[in-house]
Amino acid sequence: MARVLALPIVAPFVSQTLAQLIAKRNKDDLEILTGLIEAGKVTPVIDRTYKLSEVPEAIRYLEEGHARGKVVITV
Repeated sequence: MARVLALPIVAPFVSQTLAQLIAKRNKDDLEILTGLIEAGKVTPVIDRTYKLSEVPEAIRYLEEGHARGKVVITV
């Protein structure tokens, strides 16, 4: 909530366009998405997987900006 309140204050000082996004969940849309996932038509893109003990390396990788998908931490 604090970020939403800070948007009008920060916006003039950054080059990026800042906007608030609120997703409205809808049962019908979620059922369609579930069907697509179960049919294998929608799959997540996983770039790398790290063990819990390797979290510092995972964070460094993300900070470098090389990730082209999700970075997963396995527990």
